[in-house]
Amino acid sequence: MGGSHERAAAYGPVHGLLPADTTEDVRNRGAGVSRQIAVLPVGSFEQHGPFLPLATDTLVACAIAREIADAYPVHLLPPLTISCSHEHAAWPGTVSLSSVTLHAVIRDIADSLRRSGVDTLVLVNGHGGNYVLGNAVQEASARGERMALFPAPEDWETARVRAGVVTSLLTDMHAGEIETSILLHAHPELLRPGYETSDHIADDRRHLLTVGMSAYTDSGVIGRPSLGSPEKGGRLLETLTDSFGTYFSLLTSPGTPPPGPSGV
Repeated sequence: MGGSHERAAAYGPVHGLLPADTTEDVRNRGAGVSRQIAVLPVGSFEQHGPFLPLATDTLVACAIAREIADAYPVHLLPPLTISCSHEHAAWPGTVSLSSVTLHAVIRDIADSLRRSGVDTLVLVNGHGGNYVLGNAVQEASARGERMALFPAPEDWETARVRAGVVTSLLTDMHAGEIETSILLHAHPELLRPGYETSDHIADDRRHLLTVGMSAYTDSGVIGRPSLGSPEKGGRLLETLTDSFGTYFSLLTSPGTPPPGPSGV
């Protein structure tokens, strides 16, 4: 990653999950770039087994977005903490929005940003069940608006390999090696005991949308959290941040073909 993308000291720090920018920080950043890009972490509030918090997907999305904001001149937004978690409804604590509501919220945020001079929005999605985000990006792009969804499955696969994550993306479906590793790196104080002995494999989930997660797991875990480590979590975030360089180049220079599969 080139030094030109490093976050300037004038930009506000991140306090917990919330960016601490002032209006002047946003104004100064906008004056130094050809196109302003906002980054919106989208998480969820759903069960993640007995050892990870309900807010895991939000914590993961925020960890990725913070790394991006530290490396690129983007406007970091506070997270959306509740989204489409209907497949987890069998577990207490899970809260969901309808896909229609989430779609409307994304469109309202994008419209509001454009009115303030930020014409590009990147959705950093931490929850695989937010299928509607892809539709929101497709529709915005068809209207001539600038929006992107990150990370793509290919970005996760590159990060998985480079981080030494053993579990495939198919097997590592929920509360597994990837999420446990990122939390061990970014928020180790939030993990409860038990991830070391909670592995559960259910690769054939073809009826998931019909019967929900509870048909495939009693604990809420599908994956191998026992393989998680803080080192893997750090490498996952580092690789995803590098991969974002392709998106940054594409969104700031739309006439330039995106870089190749290396992502940088």
